[in-house]
Amino acid sequence: MSKSYVLKVNESYEFSLDVENVKDLDINKKSKNKYHIIHDNKAYKVQNIASDFSKKEYQICVNGNKFEVIIKDDLDRLIKELGLTVNGKQKDTNIKAPMPGLILDISVSEGQEVKEGDALLVLEAMKMENILVAPKDGVIKSIEVKKGDAVEKKQMLIEME
Repeated sequence: MSKSYVLKVNESYEFSLDVENVKDLDINKKSKNKYHIIHDNKAYKVQNIASDFSKKEYQICVNGNKFEVIIKDDLDRLIKELGLTVNGKQKDTNIKAPMPGLILDISVSEGQEVKEGDALLVLEAMKMENILVAPKDGVIKSIEVKKGDAVEKKQMLIEME
């Protein structure tokens, strides 16, 4: 399975790009930030004007036209689905299942204080064990599942305060 990305251009146009698609491009680097690209027998002059690698945000110029591009990969999409921000702080205090699976173990109890990064529970999904950890320091308000439960994607697992 090939890695894929979602690109958002100028906050209005969104499309998916697969690594295999990029390999099919004829890319010739002209200088540090300038490229000549041939795709479907059409030539493009591309220049990277500005970039913020940590946010995956870029300003590029293609044949004289400027574009703002934001790139998201599978991990970015999962973080968004879980309600987390890029810096790891959670928008709300609910821990939800990132995918369907089976609860193998619960490492905390209601009322317990936890520190950021502490293991909360183990979710088996797609034949892999996933340890869900506390996104921040807090107290376990409620545990909505028990060991052995099958859960659905986005199902509430643990609420923190």
